[in-house]
Amino acid sequence: MNLNKYKLLAGDASHRQFYRSSENSIIVYSKKNKYSNLLVYEAINRCLDKNRIKVPKLKKQFYSKNYIEIEDLGNNSIFKILKNKKKKNNTYLQIIKLLKLLQKIQTKSITTFRGKKYKIPKYTKLKLLNEANLFLQWYFPRVYKNKNIKNVKKKIGYVFEKLHSKLKIKKKVFVHRDFHISNMMFYKKKIYLIDSQDAVYGNIAYDLASLIDDVRLKTSIKQKDIIFKMFMNLNRSIDKNKLRNDFEILSVLRNLKIIGIFTRLAIRDGKKKYLKMIPYAWKMIEQRISGNIIFKDLEQNLNKYINKKNRLKKWK
Repeated sequence: MNLNKYKLLAGDASHRQFYRSSENSIIVYSKKNKYSNLLVYEAINRCLDKNRIKVPKLKKQFYSKNYIEIEDLGNNSIFKILKNKKKKNNTYLQIIKLLKLLQKIQTKSITTFRGKKYKIPKYTKLKLLNEANLFLQWYFPRVYKNKNIKNVKKKIGYVFEKLHSKLKIKKKVFVHRDFHISNMMFYKKKIYLIDSQDAVYGNIAYDLASLIDDVRLKTSIKQKDIIFKMFMNLNRSIDKNKLRNDFEILSVLRNLKIIGIFTRLAIRDGKKKYLKMIPYAWKMIEQRISGNIIFKDLEQNLNKYINKKNRLKKWK
């Protein structure tokens, strides 16, 4: 397929490429990891669609040629709307209602367009900790140059594990796993969800943390608290203290993961644009751990081994 005749669109952090065709469709091309980026992506989208969540629908599939064609949702992302909108609460309320609908999903497996079953995985302790450890694998060696780095990494990794053990909510719900405003489009007066291939069953606080402590859009503590209260108002049966506990732990672990991923994207894939968001990820981590007893060990280790000036400097 000659992709040069189509308009290349801004991509995401995956190995996919997106092209706008002349037939009101988006071509999603992925030669690497195409099972997840194409097959699973479309299967999860159908699962969401059956559960009344708006997603781009499949138009054509050419899996053997490494691409699919999906519905074109235009260019009006929720990120653009919130970035330029002074009164944001109504939009956030719509998003929280969408999240509540998402968390009601009980589908455990889906048949892909190739006729095989895909089982939505669980967000296991191992998986979540492996993601947090991307911080130690990719970012930490850039700021800590001592010979004993291997032992220090093990020490901090153990702190991550202890934090995970302090999660309190046991019930598992459908988790998009990348539930932030850049993965939402406003189309036909509705919010559409994209980039859903990494969905799992996990903690109810995870997607909420992705939304509130979103590295892509700077929001005030007051705004963050308003969104949290919106979620609680729609989920009164949840223990607020347990939710707050899990929300803060998962927010910190997630933003540590993001720092690791953004560093990896720059080093391995040459996508250096993500480096500029690392200082804000650090700021949100520090806001969550400061004065919070459950983060005492983490705060002490981060302060001991990573100079605060290194956290907030602009990477190149």
